[in-house]
Amino acid sequence: MITFKTCVHSTIALLLLIPFCMGQAQTRNTVSQTPVFTLNTNLLYDATTSMNLGFEVKTGNRVTFKLPVTYNPWEWKDNKKFKFVMAQPELRWWLCEPFYGSFFGLHAHGALFNVGGVGTNDMKDYRFQGYLLGGGLSYGYQFYLAPRWNLELSLGAGYVYLVYDKYECKNCGQLIDRDQKKHYFGPTQAGITLVYIIK
Repeated sequence: MITFKTCVHSTIALLLLIPFCMGQAQTRNTVSQTPVFTLNTNLLYDATTSMNLGFEVKTGNRVTFKLPVTYNPWEWKDNKKFKFVMAQPELRWWLCEPFYGSFFGLHAHGALFNVGGVGTNDMKDYRFQGYLLGGGLSYGYQFYLAPRWNLELSLGAGYVYLVYDKYECKNCGQLIDRDQKKHYFGPTQAGITLVYIIK
């Protein structure tokens, strides 16, 4: 026999299920309409006068591929320089849907650099010219700002292998050491990134 108490419990259960089902339907609909292609720039790099531009493309329901390129060609007074060109491709897996919410990334990095007169210790007194290679893992979160605009926060850590020549002075001078090698473990990526959705 169906009692009044049973009807109330059934009604409450149905009312609780309706938003869940609607949310599931909206999620499926949203995933099919998620962006496919974006352009982005890391505002942290921009703040250090390092020009950068990246693109990111959706390659699966929860997977995207990002390729940012950063370039710093500037020299400052007293021959101080932190010149480099760097690419950091990354494969991302999104917990919910591409270009919204949390993601985990697997990135590689490669760069050519020419550095002198900056920082402390050897970097202040000598010039270093060479290249680096490596990779790491990252985590990030992307926020909706407005139609076609998102903001992303990200942080990554991993490994870097550096090969460089060491010179006597910041601008020119006698070669001191050739093909020096160094291994580095630690932060490899940080971003406050402005994202523009193309499609």
